[in-house]
Amino acid sequence: MEPVNPGEPDRGSEWFVPKFGPPKFRRTLGLLFLPYTGMVMAYAVLGSLVAEIIHWDRLLAIALIYFLGLGIGAHCLDALGSKAVKPWGEAFSRQELKILTTLSLFLAYAIGVYYIVQNAYNLAYIALAEGFFVFAYNLEWFGGRYHTDGWFAFSWGFLPALAGHLIQTNTLSLPVLLVALSAALLSRVEIPASRPYKRLKRRSSILEADEALTMERYEIILKSISLGVILMVTGLLLYRSAG
Repeated sequence: MEPVNPGEPDRGSEWFVPKFGPPKFRRTLGLLFLPYTGMVMAYAVLGSLVAEIIHWDRLLAIALIYFLGLGIGAHCLDALGSKAVKPWGEAFSRQELKILTTLSLFLAYAIGVYYIVQNAYNLAYIALAEGFFVFAYNLEWFGGRYHTDGWFAFSWGFLPALAGHLIQTNTLSLPVLLVALSAALLSRVEIPASRPYKRLKRRSSILEADEALTMERYEIILKSISLGVILMVTGLLLYRSAG
């Protein structure tokens, strides 16, 4: 997929963007960062799966909350925050991104508030924290202080796993804290590979041989860790649902 404007950095050629369909369709799916969004949703589901009793409606709810809040809302904010370049070309206007952000975050929080009121009031602490990070990280508030690998791992690895458990039990325990820490560490591996891969991919047509090899290695890491996490949690989901 070629950039809309020649020479302008564009994410349309990255591995998670489909190579079929019209440009708007491809960039819409690309904007969702589906493998990475899937990782975060998997962490939230994993947090639910380590509960002794699983309420399946709550598991579905927490997965949907993160799809809306991160998959759509946070990624639209990320595109809005890219003031110098348009990472998805001209596929989305700023007005479209603002509307998508508003609707997705409203729906995510509407679902979250329902479960907070019903049976998981401690989930409110995660909701407040994630609400802060969705803006502070993606819009690089406070001079980008929270736009770091460590805060990424905390906000999109550690907290989702806790949220998945809290919506089930309204409590935390040492086992779920360890599960959340493992999610954070996996995210801590993913994001440092994603940043240089993105930079190299944007220059893929002019890379030297060693740079092209490095880019391929980063891509293998990203594919392996994102798909590996999703498949692992899917397997656990099938196991618990059959029990």
